[in-house]
Amino acid sequence: MENKKLKVALGNDAWYPTIDGVSTTIKCYADIISEKYGEAVIVTPDNPNAQDYKFPYPVYRYKSLFTFGEGYPVGWPFKKVFSTDIVDMNFDILHSHCPIATSYYFRRVNRIKRFPVVLTYHTKFEYDIETRVPSYAIKRRAYGMALNNIKSADEVWVTSRGTRESLHNMGYDGDFIVMPNGCDLPIISISDNERASIRRKHGIPEDVPILLFVGRLNWYKNIRLILDACRMLKNAGKDFRLLMVGMGPDENAIKKYTRKIGLTNEVIFTEQILDRHELQVYYSAADLLVFPSLFDTNGLVVREAAASGTSALLVEGSCAAEGIVDGETGFLCDENAHSIYTKIQQIIDNKDLLGRVGLCAQNDIYISWEDAVKMAYERYFVVIDKFNSKPHGEYKY
Repeated sequence: MENKKLKVALGNDAWYPTIDGVSTTIKCYADIISEKYGEAVIVTPDNPNAQDYKFPYPVYRYKSLFTFGEGYPVGWPFKKVFSTDIVDMNFDILHSHCPIATSYYFRRVNRIKRFPVVLTYHTKFEYDIETRVPSYAIKRRAYGMALNNIKSADEVWVTSRGTRESLHNMGYDGDFIVMPNGCDLPIISISDNERASIRRKHGIPEDVPILLFVGRLNWYKNIRLILDACRMLKNAGKDFRLLMVGMGPDENAIKKYTRKIGLTNEVIFTEQILDRHELQVYYSAADLLVFPSLFDTNGLVVREAAASGTSALLVEGSCAAEGIVDGETGFLCDENAHSIYTKIQQIIDNKDLLGRVGLCAQNDIYISWEDAVKMAYERYFVVIDKFNSKPHGEYKY
């Protein structure tokens, strides 16, 4: 790695106190870059609940119009002073983690002064456009804006090869490279007493298996399939508990459906757990992470479970299951409730198998954020060298 310390703009449409997988990813980038390599600055829309003084690096906020959902701001990056602010900060590279407002903001910056730009495509944005945008005409416009934002980047990164289908759905057929996310949970041994504390807290008997879901409570993460599979388990006479860790826009509807199908005693909603060690105790206490989402492009929770030696059940062919070998580093099923039910029935009482597969996942699929950010930082130099090796005419985006 070159000795020069880079100044990196890490841009996203949401930042703390709005917490999701992408904002967590950017925090890991910023923490490690600032501590070990160079200088990081967060670039994000304004949030009325922001407490940016808590972070050891600058957070630059541009205007937002309003917030929606769980505090997601709608950025308004059109004022020229916002662009000149970025120019005056003399960044070496701009790294966007969202192809919407902040990526468009970086395009406006480049119209004033050219900077190399990386875009990491984290999420299947076609889901959000299809579910949140009401009219066909506005959907077409949203797709067009996102596509131009993606194409304007000097290099596009994805967190898994399966993301190419989502990029294709957005209209992008260009080149990309895979830059995996890491895991901020360390590989540590959780004590028996800490694991038992989860059972005591939720009144779960020692011999009852614990299933776990961690993530935003959105139907599009295939949560209905998990609940339907659990109903089949109950009907088959199997005692278990499903811990649902998270919050989200469909939370009330999911709780209502849980009551409707008679799983009030079996499903426990914990809300979002912000303390990372506490979350790791939940992973360690669980027998199996059940994560049949096709929405997630990487599935950080799979690596988080692996950090604690906990196996995951995933849909075969999903991005979250990329690199998973059934029965060796995880378990695979089809995208339907009966397949999830059948797989759980086959493995949930085999503690030796679950432990062995969890340990293999820990050894083979776990990657720390230190290693992931080191790879990304080294790649920044490649992007910058490519950018500087060719003349730049009028900016076409």
